[in-house]
Amino acid sequence: MIMRAALKIAIVEDDSGVRTALQQLLRSGGFDAVAFASAEEFLAHDGGEDFACLIADINLPGISGVDLVETLGAAGHVLPAILITGGRDAATAELTRQAGDMPTLYKPFTDAALFAAIGRFVNTQSVTRVCLD
Repeated sequence: MIMRAALKIAIVEDDSGVRTALQQLLRSGGFDAVAFASAEEFLAHDGGEDFACLIADINLPGISGVDLVETLGAAGHVLPAILITGGRDAATAELTRQAGDMPTLYKPFTDAALFAAIGRFVNTQSVTRVCLD
């Protein structure tokens, strides 16, 4: 029997409603979505999980989404990241500029836009495995 392993995607979003909606959406799309309320909570997570992708709000209290990605990179953890934001002010524009070529989605975004951004990083064929019953 051929089974597809669910890819793990980390969500870092301080708004509980958005965080829950994203987690439910990703799970309905066949992903194993793990949600965190802050960058600090994500960094303190000791689950030993390998995430295929990170979705992080740019404007988090404390460590921003951009700083989270940079912190992970500096520690040798290269994790594909998608930034999300509801902000369209000068400070958010500067953080987006600092993020370089990381995809950024502006809230509200469509399900299709999110799945397309994930698809840039995730090769679903790489997670197909043969399981013997």
